[in-house]
Amino acid sequence: MSNDGSIRIGVLGAGHLGRIHVQQLCEIPAFKVIGVFDPHPQKRDAIAREFGVAALDSAEQLLGMAEAVDIVTPTTAHHPLALQALRNGLHAFIEKPVTVTSAEAEDLLKAAETARRVVQVGHVERFNPAFQAALPYFSGPMFIEGHRLAQWNPRGTDVSVVLDLMIHDIDLVLHVVRSRVSSVQASGVAVVSDTPDICNARIVFENGCVANLTASRISLKNMRKCRFFQRDAYISVDMLAKQAEIVRMRAVEGEADPFAVTIDLGSGKGIREISFEKPETKPVNAIREELSAFAESIRVGSSPKVTLGEAAEALRVALAVLESMSSSK
Repeated sequence: MSNDGSIRIGVLGAGHLGRIHVQQLCEIPAFKVIGVFDPHPQKRDAIAREFGVAALDSAEQLLGMAEAVDIVTPTTAHHPLALQALRNGLHAFIEKPVTVTSAEAEDLLKAAETARRVVQVGHVERFNPAFQAALPYFSGPMFIEGHRLAQWNPRGTDVSVVLDLMIHDIDLVLHVVRSRVSSVQASGVAVVSDTPDICNARIVFENGCVANLTASRISLKNMRKCRFFQRDAYISVDMLAKQAEIVRMRAVEGEADPFAVTIDLGSGKGIREISFEKPETKPVNAIREELSAFAESIRVGSSPKVTLGEAAEALRVALAVLESMSSSK
């Protein structure tokens, strides 16, 4: 560590997201940014000048100077760079999707186990304040509907909409459901790029839960919303507006409150009182939260908030969605 106890971290990747990560890391006291590397000197030098960090000449130079690395490169570079970092004894933060293939993810799992270093993956929606506010209310959801719609942006089209957008909601669903996936059915189409731009997937779990997810990057408006249905409750999470809403029913004993919203189930099933709640959400920056959590895991030696194993499972399901799309053509 540095003399002040901060963790020396370097950033690999100087694209749009790389710039945001450098900005956030510079504002987190637990980190000391030792530099940034990108094979495009113009991008690398611009970020280095903007945030007053070193522009390094190679990934090897960065890995030799740092204790931790933040990998914000195109997905194809995640596996070789993370593998090299772990072999050098560095902690690693890897942007999502963790790798291109499940075999690469398994390879990193083995390397991380050997290196005994913290590896966290950038499934940033876990840190969205709306999702965090809704977490205490989940109790075995059995139907989930998700819509993640984005206006067209050429950035990110090196991968399909499934790996670019839908994988966020796949990770959230896996985190909440806690059951193995039994089947996946999906359809999608490439509209303006060479890979699918819109996709709908039906994911069925062994416990009977069904998740119906839609992702599009050719929409006229942006939307990031998931709805969770469980026994006596409906939970809506709007990750764009950063708001959550909880609608719950409870059995009424005796006479119902005349001012309460109620529903008579009929057939002797009694009356249910309906309550509406909007849990408080904190105005936080989700990227800063995930990077701060990474620092805390390094500092205390705890398991990261988004583990490599969880990211590998989200990737496996995302690849199953892509496979289902291919077979349905």
